Amino acid sequence: MSRWIFLLTLLAGCTRFGPLYPSRPAAHPSPLVADPSPSRVNIHVSLSGAALRASLEEAVPKTGEGSFSLLGSERPYHWTRGPLEVSFGAGRIVVKTSVASNIELPISSVDLPFDLQISAEPVINTEYALKLQATDVAVHSDDRRLRVVDQVAGVFERVSHEIDAKLHAFSYELKPLLEESYNRVKKPLDLPMGDAQGCAELRVLGVEAAPLILADGVEKDFALVVAPSVTIPCAPLPEAQPLPPLANVAMVPTGPFTVTIPVVASYAELTRGLGAAFTDGKLFFSAEHPKLYLEKPELYEASGALVLRLHIAGPVHELGIDTDINGDLYLVGHPALEDNEIALPDLEPTIETSNFLLQLKALSDSERIKAEAKKALRLDLTERLRAVRGKLSSELTFGTPKQCLAGAVNKLELTELHTHESYLRVNVVVTAQASASSPCSSPLPAAP
Repeated sequence: MSRWIFLLTLLAGCTRFGPLYPSRPAAHPSPLVADPSPSRVNIHVSLSGAALRASLEEAVPKTGEGSFSLLGSERPYHWTRGPLEVSFGAGRIVVKTSVASNIELPISSVDLPFDLQISAEPVINTEYALKLQATDVAVHSDDRRLRVVDQVAGVFERVSHEIDAKLHAFSYELKPLLEESYNRVKKPLDLPMGDAQGCAELRVLGVEAAPLILADGVEKDFALVVAPSVTIPCAPLPEAQPLPPLANVAMVPTGPFTVTIPVVASYAELTRGLGAAFTDGKLFFSAEHPKLYLEKPELYEASGALVLRLHIAGPVHELGIDTDINGDLYLVGHPALEDNEIALPDLEPTIETSNFLLQLKALSDSERIKAEAKKALRLDLTERLRAVRGKLSSELTFGTPKQCLAGAVNKLELTELHTHESYLRVNVVVTAQASASSPCSSPLPAAP
């Protein structure tokens, strides 16, 4: 008789679901708001002395010619320079070369060699071009004839001004490499999250550069000032503007950098992400009653907590009678971060659901329902973050043997989880490093 009373109570309890469950979200949920804080993506750029010398060799002509006035007639002269020697000192680039000149005089031509040294201050302008300014020209020769002829023809001045003008016009373009980095960073990066789909964006607000360092080459630290965010579902921002002008600043942090990325996920998308725990939309949890199942999970926020609504259905065999259970369960908990996992460790039923689970306790499945719900809601992001880390590293590594950029994402960590009316926000702290070089050096190793 007691079992009949239990079944009647169970069926009556199944009809009482509803009046005490937490309030549902608004019909018109608020938009996803990432509200990121600006961060800096640092890139150390190095241009070797050999690469700079090769560029100067292409920019400065190896031969030249002109004419000068002597005794009422124009007399031609020709010159040929030797290889350039490039050195660094006192914050300046020093370019040396030997010049063989030939001057046509009325009676004969004269070959006169001299040495040319030009020192200049290297700068990178707002258009990302390495330029030489404040040049200082020095000419030296031990040949007495050249000194006499130079007094008449000004050969020293003419030849040195020609080479100096080419150095003034010299430009080593860093923009193509940084523009490629910018184009890769600014486009949304797809982030699959189970059945849900999100995307990451590093919106670039500006580009800063520290002072140049000369050490057998030219080195400079750049920083892309970014406002990063991840939205689930993907909510891309308006099309980004072209690479902004470079801003030279007094200092840019060096070495590995840290970027904090707010991840914003709607509860609808998180509900979709729970689908991995269900087979064909159903979760069979009972060993005693293998046809009893949970389905139709729904996740929403109520008073700072998360509510999981589950539909429970299936037959219960008792005393030879088939009874169909058909009702809703409401479990409430507060999300927490546990070693890159989002979990609800305090997940407990509401009052109405508790009454039903007490009736179901005779089936030995009430605790199992809570355990299965906690398991379904435990979102381990370790493998997903590993895939994101690899994808970000590959996006930041590209180039040619002439010049390249190598990036490596070393660590991703979840911090600061917050619940909102229609979405959940959690911060992902990314630790990474990046360097660019010309010629291309070995890429930075990716973290295992």
